Amino acid sequence: MLLPLAVTLALAGCGGSDTHQPTSNGDAAALTLDESKLLPVNRFSKDDIDPNVDACVAFNDHVNGTWLAANDIPGDRTSWGSFEVLTERSTEIQRQLAEQAAAMNADNGVEKIVGDLWATGMDEAAINAQGIAPIQPQLDAIAAIDSPEALADYLHQSAATGDNVLFRFYAGPDFKDSAMNIAYASQGGLGLPDKSYYFEDAYQDKLAAYQAHVAKVLELSGVDAAKAAEQAGQVVAFETRLADASKSRVEMSRDAELRYNPVSLADAEKVAPAFGWSKFFDAQGVAAPEMFSLAIPAFHAEVGKMIAEVPVDEWQAYLSFRTVDRAAPYLSDDFVQQDYDFYAKTLRGQKELRERGKRVLDTIGGHTGEALGQMYVDVAFPAESKAQMEKLVDNLRASLKTRLENLAWMGEDTKKKALEKWASFTPKIGYPDQWRDWSGLDTSRDSYIANVHAANEFNYKWNVGKIGRPVDRSEWGMSPQTVNAYYRSSANEIVFPAAILQPPFFDPDASDELNYGGIGAVIGHEMIHGYDDQGSRFGPTGNFENWWTEEDAAGFKKLTDQLIAQFNGYEAAPGQYVNGKLTLGENIADLGGLAVALDAMHAATADTPDPMTDGMSRDQRFFANWATVWRRNFTSEELNVRLATDSHAPANFRAMAAPSNMPSFAAAYSCTPGQPMVRDGDDRIVIW
Repeated sequence: MLLPLAVTLALAGCGGSDTHQPTSNGDAAALTLDESKLLPVNRFSKDDIDPNVDACVAFNDHVNGTWLAANDIPGDRTSWGSFEVLTERSTEIQRQLAEQAAAMNADNGVEKIVGDLWATGMDEAAINAQGIAPIQPQLDAIAAIDSPEALADYLHQSAATGDNVLFRFYAGPDFKDSAMNIAYASQGGLGLPDKSYYFEDAYQDKLAAYQAHVAKVLELSGVDAAKAAEQAGQVVAFETRLADASKSRVEMSRDAELRYNPVSLADAEKVAPAFGWSKFFDAQGVAAPEMFSLAIPAFHAEVGKMIAEVPVDEWQAYLSFRTVDRAAPYLSDDFVQQDYDFYAKTLRGQKELRERGKRVLDTIGGHTGEALGQMYVDVAFPAESKAQMEKLVDNLRASLKTRLENLAWMGEDTKKKALEKWASFTPKIGYPDQWRDWSGLDTSRDSYIANVHAANEFNYKWNVGKIGRPVDRSEWGMSPQTVNAYYRSSANEIVFPAAILQPPFFDPDASDELNYGGIGAVIGHEMIHGYDDQGSRFGPTGNFENWWTEEDAAGFKKLTDQLIAQFNGYEAAPGQYVNGKLTLGENIADLGGLAVALDAMHAATADTPDPMTDGMSRDQRFFANWATVWRRNFTSEELNVRLATDSHAPANFRAMAAPSNMPSFAAAYSCTPGQPMVRDGDDRIVIW
């Protein structure tokens, strides 16, 4: 994955047809797009190059310094760069479509769903008039809890509506049989980004601010100030206990096996007898399985102990806070402001609350993204883009195969398995061949949060309804309007939503080197995820299996340890360094993906002379567009959060880290040994 998913998950058509089905009312022509309202795309320009900065010394500054200095972070964002510009373009398209859907006032179809969410989300007066009333029934149910047994029952019943505040429960492919879905229960329950925020000295100011936030939210819900302060202390102590039994982001991101702990229902009951897993499955409307994955069993054991040990009133404080806090973005202005003040302003350094329309579109995208996406591709994704992308994917596949066949460090037995996996890659481009069926989701023009709750419950039941059923590999895990891409190990598939297929990534009118340095490197990146430190633990069909000889596994680890060390050496802010282990998977994908893309570009242009565009060679423009993809400014607060939680290194290091390992870069810019952008000898890292 190029960037972290904002909603997930996380986590869900094979590319093929050059046509797509129209929206459900059958009148695609009714949807229009005013392109004059869209931000210009952020394509590579020779004018952005700073000739006063040596490419061999500071490549990111050479390519992006001028642009970054001229483009401050907007007040309603915490970062700004190529991804954000395209996201703003996508957001404006979605706004126009949502407004049209609301005006249609359709009786059914995706236009009704999108129109109802937009109309109610934009009705600020009605939302303010309702105040906290829409969630009062949930708060009353929490207040009625009077015993550990009643508490467990509440946890079961609230989870069945998609409102599980304690842990994630979902259907996903069985690690050992990727063709079948099983149930997964993971950890959760924390309000801060990672367990480290509850224990490490560096985050104690954020922990104190969080406790103040908890108190304020409880006050807004009707608790008097003194009681709210007392309960806030209880909530933070409660979450600290959960955090102590949780795995960190680093642990979870770098060990896929932590998500897979198959147990029988009887064994699950022994882990947390006070929780009652049999009753939980009954409440979800799911037949009790013979086996499911109880990930992080220590976490669930702790939940079971807390049900028995923590006084009911402290549970009520925690559940009330979490219920209100999760609902805050959809409630009246005072709740919205408090939500922004802590999570956006204090935690991430965002200077302004995003205007209502953008927030509502985030909600539509998060809850009914593919419904809006069905409208999006009608107006914003030309069929020829899909055809050109399919050709690029084929060229990148051929390049990757050649690299796999010629790996010097890998033995023939492992190489054979790697090529089997290569042969089974499935690409998905633009949008699903079959749109999701939204029948049964009832929305109205009565209440914004009621529509949000309806969509949340609908999605939850749709997901858990897959438990025990064959995996539908036509489903997508991102909507077409998302500016991102991903690799899914359980399906061995690479996916490129429509919205990322714009400059600087992809331009149907651009020269080869720009497209290969942009979307070509993205294609390579996602393919290489199948061979990163976690993707390499899954076989050609998506099963979790070991296809490595011991010698090759040791050789792979030696190389990845070198890459960890490289990134550990990058200082992102004074005294703060990139976590090479946390970011390892993405760094492997960048390193291999860029090399694969360069090989593919050389093959595609082998019979044509270098045009030396604007005085730059083809290879220089290839690397420059790669860097353009990664131009990005962060607020200091946002950078702090990302260093602790994000499996992606800060963008400026991604712009230069992979090229510094490639002799082709040094040759393109006439760099000499010893310069910062030249890693040679034992320091040079080549994995794939």
